[in-house]
Amino acid sequence: MRIDSILARKQTFSFEIFPPRGELPVEQAASIAGEMSADKPDWISVTFSAGGTGNSANTAAIASRIQDETGTCSLAHLTCLGSSRDDVDEYVGKLRDGGVHNVLALRGDRAPGREVIDFAYATQLVRHLKDTAPWLCVGAACYPEGHLEAPSLIADIEHLKEKQDAGADFLVTQLFFDNELFYRFREACVRARIKIPITVGIMPFTSTKQIQRMAFTCGATIPAAVIKRLAAAGDDPASQAQAGIEYACEQLRDLAANGVDGLHVYSMNKPAVAHATRVALQECGYLGT
Repeated sequence: MRIDSILARKQTFSFEIFPPRGELPVEQAASIAGEMSADKPDWISVTFSAGGTGNSANTAAIASRIQDETGTCSLAHLTCLGSSRDDVDEYVGKLRDGGVHNVLALRGDRAPGREVIDFAYATQLVRHLKDTAPWLCVGAACYPEGHLEAPSLIADIEHLKEKQDAGADFLVTQLFFDNELFYRFREACVRARIKIPITVGIMPFTSTKQIQRMAFTCGATIPAAVIKRLAAAGDDPASQAQAGIEYACEQLRDLAANGVDGLHVYSMNKPAVAHATRVALQECGYLGT
């Protein structure tokens, strides 16, 4: 199943398996995906290793296994910085052999040893994939607050238009904690003639340290409402986690009410967190039972 065909007929709901450190073993990933599939997501995405520390050799295998064992559509991430065309083509071959028809084309984080070989930007990867593997549904990333390396949000949206023109079929946003920033970004995309669906990525934070790290690495603004909730939670880890889940569910309900194309939950490999977002969206009528 191609994700663009799902987005063409409905508002979507999806999860991400995100390895917080190093590799995510196939068995562990399959177990997590099995639990998450019970909440009936439209797809589950599988990332590479976090922080640009190296590509996961298991990503294609995990994505294929999700589909085979749960019947849930999968989305395999692919970063291109430090990869040659042959590397990319080999990876795409694994996706084809595993029956995976969806890929999220990313540049990847800069890191020592990950220099430009054939691809300097995600746009180049998108174009290569559409030219060489037209059977693939290709997603791309977007940044409601602008990419950290972009000189301005306007310049970043211009680059986003280039991804669309290169053939990207849909977009997934970086995480954010202020919905108003996304709504302004969406309006700017309309003005820039970006017409492909934009799936909104939300991460339920589970601790003060985590949200501080996300703000630093992703450039996400932390609104006063989040700071107040964390202050009320104090130093208790369970209270911090509950505050983060509740805030994310409020974000998701508001986004659903404002007609987003899809909701994508960065669940941090926690099926209980993923389930809580499903329940919140059922309660507001976004999702059926």
